[in-house]
Amino acid sequence: RDPAAVDAWFAQHRPQFVLHAAGTVGGIHANATRPAEFLYDNLMIHATVLRAAWRHHVSKLLYLGSSCIYPRDCPQPIQEASILTGPLEQTNEAYALAKITGVKSCEAYRQQYGCHFISAMPTNLYGPGDHFDLASSHVLPALIRKFHEAKVAGRSEVVVWGTGTPKREFLHVDDLADACLFLLTNYDEQQTINVGCGTDLSISQLARLVAEVIYPQARIVFDTSKPDGTPRKLLDVTRIHQLGWHHRIDLADGIRRTYEWFCQHVDRKAM
Repeated sequence: RDPAAVDAWFAQHRPQFVLHAAGTVGGIHANATRPAEFLYDNLMIHATVLRAAWRHHVSKLLYLGSSCIYPRDCPQPIQEASILTGPLEQTNEAYALAKITGVKSCEAYRQQYGCHFISAMPTNLYGPGDHFDLASSHVLPALIRKFHEAKVAGRSEVVVWGTGTPKREFLHVDDLADACLFLLTNYDEQQTINVGCGTDLSISQLARLVAEVIYPQARIVFDTSKPDGTPRKLLDVTRIHQLGWHHRIDLADGIRRTYEWFCQHVDRKAM
């Protein structure tokens, strides 16, 4: 967010490649209660990094957007051409607008200066190193924490926000890291490209999957007074599949790995 500090870092380190994954992120609650912060932080972050990358002649930059840039009710699975074709989901509109600006900024630097700046749209991510704070985390890490804490406390119920009917797609962070390296080597087009696994499941199904890993005896209760968010977000990953990239980590296995990391790192600090 500090243009001078970012420029000084680029001047000192002279990176050849930049993977721009920085951002202020969160789940429905965080987006709904901190829209100005989400808008300002993300606008400033990509504006300073992209300008510094141009000024210091970075060979290639990959900007990571978010699947929330797509309209709330666009056809499924979501193709890259769907961007800016309809209204956004209101619960994360500020964040989505900032991320759209990042995508368009990459296009602008390509058009005006000939920079090799590309953008990719990952689906919902999870894995080691995630945020597990219930006030700001995304759905999957929040579920991991809820089921874990219910198990430790001996509670029979776990409350999940919403109706459980929205459908989401999830990609392990190790798969995304692999995709980023693949794209830096094999992709150099102006149009953004989706990164995902190509399959989704309902929040209800996800909760049951997390329960099976952590606390199978738990009874799941849905708090329908809480918002659901976008009804469905499944990315069309045809283009990246055609280039030769596919994800490798199965969701159930990924949840097990993430829970192991949680127990070794987050839970030890909290308990």
